[in-house]
Amino acid sequence: MTTPAPTTFRNVAIVAHVDHGKTTLVDAMLRQSGAFEERAEAIDRVMDSGDLEKEKGITILAKNTAVHKRNADGSTTVINVIDTPGHADFGGEVERGLSMVDGVVLLVDASEGPLPQTRFVLRKALAASLPVILVVNKTDRPDARIEEVVSESHDLLLDLASDLDDEAAEAAELALDLPVLYASGREGKASMKQPENGHAPDAENLDELFEILLSYIPAPKGNVDAPLQAHVTNLDASAFLGRLALVRIHNGELNKGQTVSWMREVNGEPVVQKAKITELLTTIGVERVPGEKGVAGDIVAVAGFSDIMIGDTLADLENPVALPRITVDQPAISVTIGTNTSPLVGRVSGHKLTARMVKSRLDQELVGNVSLKVLDVGRPDAWEVQGRGELALAILVEQMRREGFELTVGKPQVVTKQVDGKLHEPFEELTIDTPEEHLGNVTQLLAARKGKMVQMANHGAGWVRMEFIVPSRGLIGFRTEFLTDTRGTGIANAVFHGYAPWAGEIRARHTGSLVSDRHGSVTPFAMIQLADRGTFFVEPGADTYEGMVVGINPRQEDLDINVTREKKLTNMRQSSADVMETLAKPKKLDLEMAMEFCAGDECVEVTPEVVRVRKVHLDSNERARERSRSKSRDKAAL
Repeated sequence: MTTPAPTTFRNVAIVAHVDHGKTTLVDAMLRQSGAFEERAEAIDRVMDSGDLEKEKGITILAKNTAVHKRNADGSTTVINVIDTPGHADFGGEVERGLSMVDGVVLLVDASEGPLPQTRFVLRKALAASLPVILVVNKTDRPDARIEEVVSESHDLLLDLASDLDDEAAEAAELALDLPVLYASGREGKASMKQPENGHAPDAENLDELFEILLSYIPAPKGNVDAPLQAHVTNLDASAFLGRLALVRIHNGELNKGQTVSWMREVNGEPVVQKAKITELLTTIGVERVPGEKGVAGDIVAVAGFSDIMIGDTLADLENPVALPRITVDQPAISVTIGTNTSPLVGRVSGHKLTARMVKSRLDQELVGNVSLKVLDVGRPDAWEVQGRGELALAILVEQMRREGFELTVGKPQVVTKQVDGKLHEPFEELTIDTPEEHLGNVTQLLAARKGKMVQMANHGAGWVRMEFIVPSRGLIGFRTEFLTDTRGTGIANAVFHGYAPWAGEIRARHTGSLVSDRHGSVTPFAMIQLADRGTFFVEPGADTYEGMVVGINPRQEDLDINVTREKKLTNMRQSSADVMETLAKPKKLDLEMAMEFCAGDECVEVTPEVVRVRKVHLDSNERARERSRSKSRDKAAL
């Protein structure tokens, strides 16, 4: 007679569109469960780790925490909560997080309602046949429209159920029967009773949310008496223990000091070897503490594996059975990342410059990032890096920049493939919310980028929601122009839609570049003389070199200029007072803006101190020959 798995665990993922309040709600759950000491300083978004997550206010990596909820009978239920990213570019983290849980809490903003990433994460949850609990968050927003959002969410469930298999359709029908919760994560309140629009729920705390989780999220199905099966779902590192593997125990027990079968893949071939668990850590709140054992249904961290990978299985020595490896959707966008080849390379000591260092860092990223690929391009100093979207790749480059790397980053490109002998490219499902007065500008902007409108709705508050199907190429460099056209008020969200035949040429950029024609320092005199030529990225005193892009030319062609020209001094001029003139403030490019701005023959020079745009070929004569060859190839193709 076997003993059933303990029912003292619940494993749940909180999924939502970006900025719908997942991390804030997890904060409230941790506080109300007593995870923080009473005297501890209150920290907002405690699950956001790393400077980039805190600065951007978005979740980049899926992370777990454990909420210990004491029950009325004195027992404790451990609720393992996975906080997943809300941005479509980090969809691989969502898919990895869903492999760890038995149910999903779907958070939807009480004003914005379901958005593209909501559809994406909900589709993944239903495909895994996970029960979904709908939580309408931010009910206290002044523009909340709670009843409409609940209706839209149920319509989305029905729509997805019709596209999926029978098991997923059953999961969607089950979700329609589950209770709807109304919450304000900021105030730490949740209730099953619908509040008025713009008001917080009529509740004191999150007790009703905890009750719903315990009632409707099933306990893990594992068996503690069965042979061990534990799935590696995430990786971390410790200064004392080395690499840590976060594992979901499906069957059996995992003990500190235990010898297990480590089932992995080497060059695509399955390999089984013995390994010893040197340390086992359990999670209490946001802290990992040493433990002695984990049982079926729990999520623990183990040490003792120098090169363990996501998707590996820890199994019983006598009866090793591997679990299916984690699979994610394929990348859609790529960039070329290589060593810095500009004339200003290595100006600051201590920077990481060599190809060996760059390749080692990219290989390190592959260990924990399941949605990234690194391909050889036939050069010893550059590699093609493929990811879900432009933001995901920009985040990687920004992390490397902050670690001291100097890099050359190419213009983002789409990952194409051949289907039945025809070239296909990725398309995105784009949702735009904008004030009515910008409707014409937005439709014209997307028409030029081969976007097709599939739906438009007016919420009656002066805002319009539009949905487009647009090539992924059309969204490269889209954000800056979109914000300009909508005066910074527009909101755009996109999620991968699928592959379709090549949409033809897209001319997204209608300006040229101002290119420095020599090496030197930018002078005030040159800037004053060239002030009417366009918008500049540099200011007096900055270093420049031949082929460096120093500004934007309003016309479509590039213009070579001398920004190092100095004023000729004579006795007459020296005796005259200079006329003080005010230069326009230069436009500062961050990494994402620089990657968006790049033309096809340009790339980005990235250093810890500065980001520059430059031509791939620095010599003007070489650029002219390359343009001539390109025109000849185009004529031959016609």
